[in-house]
Amino acid sequence: MLVLTDHSVHKGDNSIYALLRELRAAPSCAGLDVASKGVALNKPFFEGRQTDRLFAVSVDPSFAFTPGGEAFSRQLREVTPGQYDVLFLRIPPPVEPTFWEFLSGIYPPERTINRPNGIYLTGAKSFLLRFPEVCPPMRLCRTADDIRAFAQQFPIVLKPMRSYGGRGIVRIEGEKAWLELQEINYQEFLRNLEAHPFDYLGMQFLRNVYLGDKRIIVVNGRIIGAALRFPPPGSWLCNAAQGGRAEASEPDEAELAIAERINPVLHSFGIIKYGFDTLVNDEGKRVLSEINTMSIGGLAPLEELSGKPVVRQAAQTIWQYVKEEMYGKSNA
Repeated sequence: MLVLTDHSVHKGDNSIYALLRELRAAPSCAGLDVASKGVALNKPFFEGRQTDRLFAVSVDPSFAFTPGGEAFSRQLREVTPGQYDVLFLRIPPPVEPTFWEFLSGIYPPERTINRPNGIYLTGAKSFLLRFPEVCPPMRLCRTADDIRAFAQQFPIVLKPMRSYGGRGIVRIEGEKAWLELQEINYQEFLRNLEAHPFDYLGMQFLRNVYLGDKRIIVVNGRIIGAALRFPPPGSWLCNAAQGGRAEASEPDEAELAIAERINPVLHSFGIIKYGFDTLVNDEGKRVLSEINTMSIGGLAPLEELSGKPVVRQAAQTIWQYVKEEMYGKSNA
């Protein structure tokens, strides 16, 4: 297996280190290498779209985070993506769409977790519009008039089509608006939008956000674990990047139904490992608010919160998928 990532943006609690150690330790694994966008020698590959120079390191039991990223610079060697049985993508955003096209051209998408075109298609906020029955009221907003009309119904949030980590989210309530946590002039915001093309996913703002944003992690259709994330005092953003706290949780009946609804669709796009988020709506029911298929973290913190071996379970489920779905069917 070859893993692609970018260690230059990693922090100490990043789950990739524990996950790669467990993937390497599994009996199914004959070898596991990782190549980072943060290694200067890999700039031609990640930024120049060249296929002949990619440098990787082997994962061993000592593979761990350090502030200087030494794990990615020791014993670098040149590799060829085509020599691996599986390509595992754990690249944090933002990623240029042309990079996904490039990867699909040099390595079979059906041997990739998650598939590049699947990541791109499911990564747009508008993908949620496929599941209106399990989401809050939503609307695709492409004009200031769209926003005005939607905001007249109830308080709303506007999510940039490919935002992440709570970046660029706008909350509108009456004539008041906030960009992330900063209050802004609503009418001036709309006037500025009118001068530029844009796409937002508008969604009803759910006042029960204080009850927590639950992240549920799924691997090959199996729910590996869940964490309930709470906003910091005075905030309406639950994202950990915005300073929230988290505790271990379990999916409820509504969330099990959400997983059953979205998993076949995601699987059809080659999405094997993903996370989805839920919030409590005005009727007290958890509804789908986000799907993350690009760089799904949280496993290591969840293991610490729950005391359960969720990282090992995720690694075992990934290898099970490789053996039974990637190679088992083709060899049947």
